[in-house]
Amino acid sequence: MRSLALAFLLSGSTLLLSGCVVVAVVDTAASLAVGAVGLVGDAAIGTVKVAGKVVGAAADAVLPGK
Repeated sequence: MRSLALAFLLSGSTLLLSGCVVVAVVDTAASLAVGAVGLVGDAAIGTVKVAGKVVGAAADAVLPGK
């Protein structure tokens, strides 16, 4: 009887643990997705800054100075 109760408690603990694992995996995936979006945003901002510098340099070359 005692081993049956122990087996029941262990199986219940396993079910709870698997739920925690699912939450941890989902949390990790969400963190990675947010990090990837941040990196894409940083890359887009960097690209716009470089393009702005190129346009500015081209305008300076074409337009007469003051």
